[in-house]
Amino acid sequence: MLDVRRLRLLREFADRGSIAATAKALGYTPSAVSQQLAVLEREVGTALLDRTARSAELTDAGRRLSDHADRILRMIEFAEADLSEVEPTGQIVLTAFPTAAVAFAPALAHSLRHHAGLTFQLRQTRPGEGLRQVRSGEVDIALVDDWTGRLPTRGGGSLRFSLLLPDPLVLVVPAGHWAADHEREINLWRLREEPWLAAPAGEPSRQAFDRLLADVGGAPPMPWEFEGLGTILGLVARGVGIAAVPSLALTAAVPGIAARELPGSLTRYVYAVVRTASVRRPSVAVTLEALRDAVAEIDVLAVGRSQVPKDAE
Repeated sequence: MLDVRRLRLLREFADRGSIAATAKALGYTPSAVSQQLAVLEREVGTALLDRTARSAELTDAGRRLSDHADRILRMIEFAEADLSEVEPTGQIVLTAFPTAAVAFAPALAHSLRHHAGLTFQLRQTRPGEGLRQVRSGEVDIALVDDWTGRLPTRGGGSLRFSLLLPDPLVLVVPAGHWAADHEREINLWRLREEPWLAAPAGEPSRQAFDRLLADVGGAPPMPWEFEGLGTILGLVARGVGIAAVPSLALTAAVPGIAARELPGSLTRYVYAVVRTASVRRPSVAVTLEALRDAVAEIDVLAVGRSQVPKDAE
């Protein structure tokens, strides 16, 4: 009989393409992954990996079994959801990019603590990791952001994307800055010569910032770079400079700053992503509902966003 854990290893190898990457993703040693895949080969009676001294890749049989493994693992999750009790129990693991983790954590903690049998774990993740983690089963739900407007086309039928909210860039200035006056029109051309603060090159929010200022025309400003939007907001509050950040970052409620909507601002979209097979699990369902309910509370604090209907997907 095929071992489910080894099937999961095979599927992860198919996604990652190397034993080392599979081991790193799942917290095993490369030797342990290689040994378990060798055991799986003995169980099925055929070679699943074509190994060389430097690499390994799936054979035709390995690819076919990987496809079967994907379906088998989804069916197991469907069965677990179908047999779950109505009251959510067990552990739910959610991963989020940093600003979403800060923004949603209070409302999630308040809502989910009413379910005595449920334990909750919130992790922060690097850009691009959320989809992989939810697809591999490392986490139950991932909060991901998308600046392109094309994210829901990815993942095929194995993932379910639920839109939580649009999150535009907003201008953030010290409280005493002229642009803090809501009676005055925001003129990005006039602001070009201001000292700007931004995330390091390559970060999604930095790419959006660069696009925003490039659209103004002329030579774009060269901002000072800082890791973490919370750090940037703290520096703005101290009068070091100004910034354009996603409005979700304002839920940190940093005193001494003012936020303004930007004309024609770029917008990212925040999604909750789950495996389609796990949507019916009570623990997943109540957490998704808590996320949707949290949006209304977050909108009270954030600037320049319209509330997304709870059923928007």
